[in-house]
Amino acid sequence: MFFLTVLLFSYLQMSQKIQKTTANGKEMLSNPMLIPVQGTLNVVINQNVSLSCHSDSGTPPVRYTLFKHSQKISTLNRPDLTPGLFNLTINSASDVGEYKCKAENNISSGGKYSKSLNFTLKEPISKPVLSSPTSQAKEGQNVTLSCLSENGSLPITYMFFKGRQSISPPVKMQKREAAVIFLFINSSSDFGTYKCRAENSFRNNTKYSNSFNFTLAEERSHSQPLIISLVLILLLFIIGFALAIQFFIIPSYKASELFECLFHFPEVLIYVVT
Repeated sequence: MFFLTVLLFSYLQMSQKIQKTTANGKEMLSNPMLIPVQGTLNVVINQNVSLSCHSDSGTPPVRYTLFKHSQKISTLNRPDLTPGLFNLTINSASDVGEYKCKAENNISSGGKYSKSLNFTLKEPISKPVLSSPTSQAKEGQNVTLSCLSENGSLPITYMFFKGRQSISPPVKMQKREAAVIFLFINSSSDFGTYKCRAENSFRNNTKYSNSFNFTLAEERSHSQPLIISLVLILLLFIIGFALAIQFFIIPSYKASELFECLFHFPEVLIYVVT
């Protein structure tokens, strides 16, 4: 059993060696490694970065090609196995996509590709905006406060304050969404000045929001609906009285004058004849 194991192991080693070596003794390249020279994948806008593409084994010369997704960025030729160094500038968020490199020599078919890497863009946050669906409240009412930074690399951590006192634990948002807290207006002291703070992993980048104040909502007097109702009733009464005069009283007055005129008409006629 042991002999069979040793024989199988030797066969695998020999197969790998045969695959790497051609009839002329030239060796195929190993899969290259793509690594950032600065040692970190965290970058900021307008930062210059260098990527190293290197195959540990294989017969030179070697041609290294850098790709961003499937687009060719640059090609370098090396007479030996020294790494190919690619210099980039991170001009925008679109420059932090997926990168790969390919290594080729005279005997490789299609070349060998590295594993992909992605930069993480560290963008400073913008000033957060503190808002609420309502600016007026009364004692005993529940209200909400929302805090949002429109720009800045995620995640973003928010904190809410009343004056200088923190009123919530840190709220970490992994998405570009507002952090929301719920408040209960218990007394007049809860109508103070509120603010929120936003920060991310970008160094020395903490921003405070605008100030926000709730104002006391004026409660309507219970007599207001009654007064409005009385005014409406009086207005309807005046309109009804005016209509009655127009359509009933004035026609009735004219009819009585006509009747009186007809009653005295025979006497006037006799006087004229005589």
